[in-house]
Amino acid sequence: MVKELKDTIVMMQSEDYKERFKAEYWQNVIRRDKLAAMLDKWDKGGLNFEPVCPRSTYNIQIKAMDDYIAVLEARAVMEGIKL
Repeated sequence: MVKELKDTIVMMQSEDYKERFKAEYWQNVIRRDKLAAMLDKWDKGGLNFEPVCPRSTYNIQIKAMDDYIAVLEARAVMEGIKL
């Protein structure tokens, strides 16, 4: 399992589209998880900064990220790519 964006560098540079696909998937999962963690901190009053955007904007972003990840997972199944 990939845990940090830097772990996807080699995959992104691969000639194999399946490896680049995996990198794209993991990059999106990592970014989504980090945003979700920030929102959780926000909900608990634990942020050390004041977000510029309203919470509803972040909710829309999380939904879009979840939808995109779901599409990538569906494609992976159809294309025989093991994530």
